[in-house]
Amino acid sequence: MSVQQPIAILDSGVGGLTVAKEVMRQLPREKIIYFGDTARAPYGSRSAEEVIYFTREIVDYLVQFDPKMIVIACNTSTAVALEDIRSRVNIPVVGVVRPGARAAVGRSKKGRIGVIGTEGTIRSDAYAAELKQLAPHIEVTSLACPTLVPLVEQGAFHSHATHEAVARALQPLQSSPIDCLILGCTHYPFLAEAIQQVVGEHVCLISSAEETVREMRAILHNKRALATGQPLPVHQFNCSGESQLFKEIARQWLVEQMMITPVVWQVTKIG
Repeated sequence: MSVQQPIAILDSGVGGLTVAKEVMRQLPREKIIYFGDTARAPYGSRSAEEVIYFTREIVDYLVQFDPKMIVIACNTSTAVALEDIRSRVNIPVVGVVRPGARAAVGRSKKGRIGVIGTEGTIRSDAYAAELKQLAPHIEVTSLACPTLVPLVEQGAFHSHATHEAVARALQPLQSSPIDCLILGCTHYPFLAEAIQQVVGEHVCLISSAEETVREMRAILHNKRALATGQPLPVHQFNCSGESQLFKEIARQWLVEQMMITPVVWQVTKIG
């Protein structure tokens, strides 16, 4: 492993851009190879077998770039495919569930934590298991929100219709006394403004992206593979489906970072 090798980030679509943004902010010298499987998104309603198969395909594509680390930025893939991928490669593989759970435990004052995610993530019970392992006294309320990812993949973040859709999706949480809410899908930070308005300012929203990158930094530091003195990198962003909307969402989300660091766009068909 060397400092020159890139970091590979994969997601079912645009959601992993939330992690990519944090990498570009916290680790500005690290080169990113990103793959968003926009042609087959969302993953949340798919079977575990399908998600594992898709994740393997993407990893097989990404390893050609000789990455020093793979980040599974999709919560659904992390929940069902993380250990499978770790058994198939000989480099560190980081998921987003454990960092998000750890951040929530650290921020919750009442020990009452909500989790929203895709059907696949909630069905796996991955967050509840991590939270209980970290703090057995925690009370966990989980809610699948299958309507939210399509909103993000369509680029609809701030409209009145989006706010109404978020309110409908989160309605079952209104009677829950949570003080922290884990955004258990990397797409959800795109909707953070609407989510915060619905749940109220007294509920702390937890995005796993920031904590995930802290974990990445620690691993790379321990392996002496942090790119600290390198020239600014040129990142590569790949998607498997329609590219124009992917680019528009990425440019909107990464606007400040892309003013500093150039990006190469590619459409890559796999599967």
